[in-house]
Amino acid sequence: MAAVRDPLLEQSLPDNLDAERFVLGSIMSSENAFLQVAGTLSAEDFSLEKHKRIFLRMSDLHERGEKIDRVTLANELMKQGQLQSVDGLSYLVSLDDGLPRIYNLDSYVGIVKEKALLRRIIMVSHDTISRCMNCEDEALQILGNVEDAFMKLGDVQSKNSLSSPAQIITEYDGGINAFLDTSKRIKGISTGYLKFDEMTGGLREGELFILAARPAMGKTALALNIAQHVAGNPANSKAVAVFSLEMSKESLLTRMLCAAARVDQQRFRAGYLNPDERRALQEAMYQMVESPIFIDDSAGTNLMDVHAKLRRLQAEHDLGLVVIDYLQLMQGRGRFENRVQEISSLSRGFKLMSKELRVPFLVLSQLSRAPETRPGDHRPMLSDLRESGSIEQDADMVAFIFREEVYRPDKESLKGIAELILAKQRNGPTGRVKLAYLNRFTKFENLATDTGEDDAPFE
Repeated sequence: MAAVRDPLLEQSLPDNLDAERFVLGSIMSSENAFLQVAGTLSAEDFSLEKHKRIFLRMSDLHERGEKIDRVTLANELMKQGQLQSVDGLSYLVSLDDGLPRIYNLDSYVGIVKEKALLRRIIMVSHDTISRCMNCEDEALQILGNVEDAFMKLGDVQSKNSLSSPAQIITEYDGGINAFLDTSKRIKGISTGYLKFDEMTGGLREGELFILAARPAMGKTALALNIAQHVAGNPANSKAVAVFSLEMSKESLLTRMLCAAARVDQQRFRAGYLNPDERRALQEAMYQMVESPIFIDDSAGTNLMDVHAKLRRLQAEHDLGLVVIDYLQLMQGRGRFENRVQEISSLSRGFKLMSKELRVPFLVLSQLSRAPETRPGDHRPMLSDLRESGSIEQDADMVAFIFREEVYRPDKESLKGIAELILAKQRNGPTGRVKLAYLNRFTKFENLATDTGEDDAPFE
């Protein structure tokens, strides 16, 4: 059988040796140059082995507080027995040959990083092709490893973005005046729940919002209510993507229609509708057809699927919100020692995705049975997050839905009252917001007498 040609071995990998030399030469020419690149470059970003060794020895000198120049660097390489492997002192002297008198270190570093990323992408792809050709693992296992590898590549790139206050203000739309003018600051997306929006400023781009509750508390209902408000808000309508791993798209649409039309779902399913209800459903349907809500109920959806679909949707619409229903039903790809690690990987992936796409993610999560077994107060706590791992750490906001009527059905005064407990907010206060819950319509609404007196600090 003829040998399989390996294109990777037939041509050189992407590099820019002049940029690598100029980076190393700049470090030897300026006392502060190493500090400029230390947080951005690593030895593995260089394509030549001798450049890697030179940069590592520069790092050793810097850590000891010694000056980096040709003599000290040559001495350090000699102590490690590496001077000859980097072509001796003559090569160190040549590193700044051709270096401009006013050099642009940031540009050189950018070129080196870009070529390094291209090489890593090629190596991950090459390794994947090799494993597929050799049938080393199951297809889904290989796919999971590929997803993890590419997510990590994106994570590495996102770490290199330190900015000074001057840069942040300069890049801010409208400059310093807009930055200081609160009326011109970018507001979060309204959820439609007034007190919650007052406490949070709405759902902000790049933030991960975890909404958790025990079963039958109304997680999906509240998420869909928020999605409908975002997509149908006449003042600022935006597209919403809903990924449902629990319910079919037909069931979700039924819920949204009945909630919008205020029609009893049981009557709708049974077909017992009066003319007024039919008319209300038709009007709700007309509005729904015009709303930019996009639902995906694909089985086995994973992070890479979500990412690819969102990138396409964002290219065509003004994407304002992503809803995931719900976290524990999603499977991570790859090998994990336990379920906690798998869920942690998923929550971290959603956080990175929200930052990259600059869109808020509303991710639903289950709670453990702890609230039900806890005597007295059954309100959830952060420690109740099921298979929590790093969910609490990754989230910018964590809120719980609590309806005491579920635990005390005999008390009439509790019926139709729900609490949205904001247990964590990275950039604001925590507390409780009371809402009205209309069980027949699976719909949450603002309380008619919402004066703010019902809010209580979270303990």
